[in-house]
Amino acid sequence: MVVVNLPNVGFKFTTNQLFWLTALPALCGATLRIFYSFMVPIFGGRRWTAISTASLAIPAIGIGMAVQDLSTPYSVFVILALLCGFGGGNFASSMANINYFYPKKEKGNALALNAGLGNLGVSAVQFLAPIVMTVSMFGAIGGVSQTADGSTVWLQNAAYVWVPFIVIATLAAWFGMNDIAEAKASLATQMAIFKRRHNWIMCILYVGTFGSFIGFSAGFPLLAKTQFPEVNVMQLAFLGPLVGAMTRAGSGWIADKYGGGRVTFWVFVVLMIGALGVLYFLVNKDQPHAFYGFFAMFLLLFAATGVGNASTFQMIPAIFRTERARALKGQPEEDIRKAAEREGAATIGFSSAIGAFGAFFIPKSYGTAIAITGAPNAALVVFFVYYGMCLVLTWWFYTRKKAEIPC
Repeated sequence: MVVVNLPNVGFKFTTNQLFWLTALPALCGATLRIFYSFMVPIFGGRRWTAISTASLAIPAIGIGMAVQDLSTPYSVFVILALLCGFGGGNFASSMANINYFYPKKEKGNALALNAGLGNLGVSAVQFLAPIVMTVSMFGAIGGVSQTADGSTVWLQNAAYVWVPFIVIATLAAWFGMNDIAEAKASLATQMAIFKRRHNWIMCILYVGTFGSFIGFSAGFPLLAKTQFPEVNVMQLAFLGPLVGAMTRAGSGWIADKYGGGRVTFWVFVVLMIGALGVLYFLVNKDQPHAFYGFFAMFLLLFAATGVGNASTFQMIPAIFRTERARALKGQPEEDIRKAAEREGAATIGFSSAIGAFGAFFIPKSYGTAIAITGAPNAALVVFFVYYGMCLVLTWWFYTRKKAEIPC
């Protein structure tokens, strides 16, 4: 939301540079998730949540200061964009932590609620940022205003507004959370997942679901602005992430009831249809009302990614219960359960890390496609092919009659 407004207040960055700034937080966040996903069993959920939450104040304050000075070089914005990845890393550790707290029959719903409500942050940012930028919220402390298209704005508020919430959340985590003994495990023990084939398969599938959600969230405002400049997309951008977050939070029970694999299969069918729909309206963007068709197809994509986010995470604990039970056949049931919990939690965190790279590749795909061909259409073709590959993987390993692990 800050990037879209940088040219309006006087920063002279190219379109490709702007797409880089929208993509870099996801690149860093996805990389940090790899490490964050293993931190809860090492440091404890309470301590790690408090520390990682407090770190979010660094990019929030830094961005607020940088946007007030038109001489701020592009390299500084690149660094700040990378620091925004601290927020992306937090997701992996929160999901790994949640996995330890609930019995298997409730895991799908618990993980979906935690992730879905967390994903509402994307929508909240896109909804609140245009509003808070129009008023002087913090007085002299908040800094001077800028002029954008003849209007007075405080672009720094889009970052500063979150600082009080970061402080509150940090204190709430430190004084209100608990660690649990079962969540303790060494890094070496958790890294056993790298030998598990289904860890890597689920990473691929999660790129298709969550990677698409977070990638579309990051890239949609700028894509819509470049392709439909006559439309004020800032007023609509929050709706897509909102739909995705709500479908994720509200659909966990469907995967618990009907099976995560079965739900995920149909999610990829819908994603393929949605990608073709977006491509159709981009090809025909000069037609009347093309934007509304384009926007409707994106809402369909967001809704499908939300359901898929919930169903894929429901699959992981189920897969590792079956896989560990087969591998440890004859050993005590409690040992099997703990191994499944440990590896399932690690896989949830790690797959969320790999999936988050979608927030880098999707905006960057738009920018690269536009730079090479003059249009983002080629990126949609790539997305369609990827969803087809995920559809085949889901069917082969999890939903066909003789699937390796039916779920």
